[in-house]
Amino acid sequence: MDKRDASRILEEIAALLELKGENPFKVRAYENAAHAIDGLTENLGEIIEAGTLIDVPGIGESIAGRITELWKTGHMAFYEALVDSIPPGYLEMVRVPGLGAKRVRLLGEKLEITSLAELKAAGEKGLIRALKGFGEQSEKRILEGIAILEKGSSRSLASQVRPIAEDLLAKLRKHAAVLESEVGGSLRRWVETVKDVDLLVATEKPEKVTQAFLKLVESATIIASGETKTSVRLPSGLAVDLRLVLPKQYPFALHYFTGSVPHNVRIRSRALDRGMSLNEYELSGKRHAPVRTEADLFRVLGLEYIEPELRENRGEIEAAEAKALPKLITISDIRGILHCHTTYSDGRSTLVEMAEAAVAWGASYLGLADHSATARYARGLSEEDLKRQSDEIDRWNAGSKKLRILKGAEVDILPDGTLDYPERVLEKLDYVVASVHTNLNMSEVEMTKRVTRALKNRYVSIFAHPTGRLLLERQGYPIALEEIFKVAAAEGVLIEINASPHRLDLDWREVLKAKGRGVRFAVNPDAHHAGGYADLRYGIGVARKGWLTKEDVVNTLPADRALALMRSRRA
Repeated sequence: MDKRDASRILEEIAALLELKGENPFKVRAYENAAHAIDGLTENLGEIIEAGTLIDVPGIGESIAGRITELWKTGHMAFYEALVDSIPPGYLEMVRVPGLGAKRVRLLGEKLEITSLAELKAAGEKGLIRALKGFGEQSEKRILEGIAILEKGSSRSLASQVRPIAEDLLAKLRKHAAVLESEVGGSLRRWVETVKDVDLLVATEKPEKVTQAFLKLVESATIIASGETKTSVRLPSGLAVDLRLVLPKQYPFALHYFTGSVPHNVRIRSRALDRGMSLNEYELSGKRHAPVRTEADLFRVLGLEYIEPELRENRGEIEAAEAKALPKLITISDIRGILHCHTTYSDGRSTLVEMAEAAVAWGASYLGLADHSATARYARGLSEEDLKRQSDEIDRWNAGSKKLRILKGAEVDILPDGTLDYPERVLEKLDYVVASVHTNLNMSEVEMTKRVTRALKNRYVSIFAHPTGRLLLERQGYPIALEEIFKVAAAEGVLIEINASPHRLDLDWREVLKAKGRGVRFAVNPDAHHAGGYADLRYGIGVARKGWLTKEDVVNTLPADRALALMRSRRA
């Protein structure tokens, strides 16, 4: 049990209460509590043991007691009773993108639907469109949402899995029998969603390592256990494979179990062309230099070392042969943090808390970008609110030598392509983040025209989360990205790589295309609380998979140079 588990259960309680038609204030209380727990920078267990959970803003006495019960016993009677009181399929149905609790309840009442399978069948028969308030387009979106759920049911966000894998690996590395070890598979390549965890260990004593591993996962179900591989399934459903090899086999196994499959096929073919045979345990055949590391393996095959993030068979082998691989950006290259929210809009930390956390993170500047006025769903700022925030930023900047706060705003792109704030407001901002949050069902032509018009506004600095996707929840809105890249490059607008693990938008597959068009980028956490800066590492993973160097990313620059670039079209 950790804060993510507790936050998830509180969110489910809010959904269950709404499904039952409970008081909206009670629903909101659990939603606020979930946000508060998720935004904690301190250890939840330590707060509970100290008896100070009630002091956390957003946590009332009753909810604090239930969280404590969950933490100490692994159960929450209130939650379990709620689950039992709702048809078992309702909670699954409410996860369908665009289908809220009220609509699930209505479908249950009118069509007697109690499961996702029944919902899908009703949609395929055209029964949903006949209901008042739904229609053909609603039915189509529900079926599309079900397809997204079904496709992602076996996958998890990398951000949910990586901490588990890293924790297991760190504990295994303390064992004397573990000589070398690494996370493999999709996680090592920084893919955005994953099916399972691969842990690779080099050892001369596989039995001892296996015993140590099984002690670490005592509550897991053992699927298989042998001398070279042990497979378990954690209580959460996540599959974890421990693979054991001899030290001499380790570099070959590490490359093989990192993948991807298309990359590995090309590498094995390259070995064959050179009179050698490569598998997961050895490189045999023609005599070659010793291979003690992955870098040695690439060198023997006449290649530069290929970083794990690039191993997708997208030109990396040709570039490695020509010694033309880029020097990929790293997290240490980031100097400033852009696109963050505070309690002025829908953030959960104050301006000062966000600033202090940015100092602790090591940033030299912080770009705040709370929502604009039309974004009522996110408590968007009026012009008066923006002025109050500006004054507070001035006070911070006057008193701080460690961190400079930049005045920004995340401004909604309205359906006609105009911006939410007038020019007299935009010109007072240091930079402007433009984004689409509403009317996501426009046609590709309409959406492209909408965004293109916004990008041609001379005050726009960054186009945020360019497709609006939510991983495993919502596909992006239709938009002609090639046209957007062309316009962004011509206008000097930065494209955002949104580092929120739920978005990771722009998709890494599109990043290299945008770079080829001459686009520059901003890697932004879209942080809504002081702990949100940690998500930057996921954005850096996307940037690296997209072949970006620090020269491609604006927030690797000092504040004055970054500002000059973001304001270059205003003259």
